[in-house]
Amino acid sequence: MEMLKDVILDTSFDCLKMLPFLFVAFILIEALEHYSSEFTEKMLIKVGKAGPIVGAVAGCVPQCGFSVMAANLYAGGIISVGTLLSVFIATSDEAILIMLGNPGAIKEVGPLLASKVLIAIAAGYIVDIFLKNRISVPKASGNLCDDCGCHEEESGVLKPAWHHTVKIFVYLFVFTGILNLCVEIFGIERLSAFLLGDTIFQPVIAAVIGLIPNCAASVILTQLYLSGAISFASVIAGLCTGAGIGLVVLCKVNRDKRENLRIIGVLLAIAVIAGILLEIIA
Repeated sequence: MEMLKDVILDTSFDCLKMLPFLFVAFILIEALEHYSSEFTEKMLIKVGKAGPIVGAVAGCVPQCGFSVMAANLYAGGIISVGTLLSVFIATSDEAILIMLGNPGAIKEVGPLLASKVLIAIAAGYIVDIFLKNRISVPKASGNLCDDCGCHEEESGVLKPAWHHTVKIFVYLFVFTGILNLCVEIFGIERLSAFLLGDTIFQPVIAAVIGLIPNCAASVILTQLYLSGAISFASVIAGLCTGAGIGLVVLCKVNRDKRENLRIIGVLLAIAVIAGILLEIIA
């Protein structure tokens, strides 16, 4: 009973931290749709070119809230698939905070962030230039609200934004709670040993672990790296796919499931290639 109480408290704290990011993302989508399509078009043109750079810089902040925001903005037609992937790749969730809390690992933070930002920017532009049409489908700005009924009345911006925020919050709470319970039952060390094992394909396995849509993935990968169990290249590969709850939100709010699978597949491929290349270089 005590364990269940701890899981509920941890889950509540994790989800509450994301509320501001969710609400701001939905307000932005609603405002762009509600006030001026011409302004939206101009903003997309200006921001679109620098999207991967802005996304990579925003994503490297130690919090998965930006990946949640990016997923919503992409589903709403506000940012490109390259910008979305740059945010996902740059996101490190709790890894940076864990490393900053370990005096011996502080010197590792700079190279880790620099590597992820550079990979995120390069991948974002490559995807937007060469693969955009193969991965994503055209989106109209504001298409997130086509059939939810929140615009049946003139309700302004805040009410529909809050409506979407509450729906996603409930979904996140349930999903995060289940994952946190699994971590409590099996333990991080046991899960780490089971998922990683002793293999020469560390970047591949680490990248797959990173796809776990919870901060537990970044905790597992960071602890394995700090203990010497996995290489720098492997932790980079794992943290490149570690977009946290952003992946869950993408699958929830973006209606094209095949598109979601393509995005996740490309994210995994980029992480594996980057990890293997770093392994060879190192």
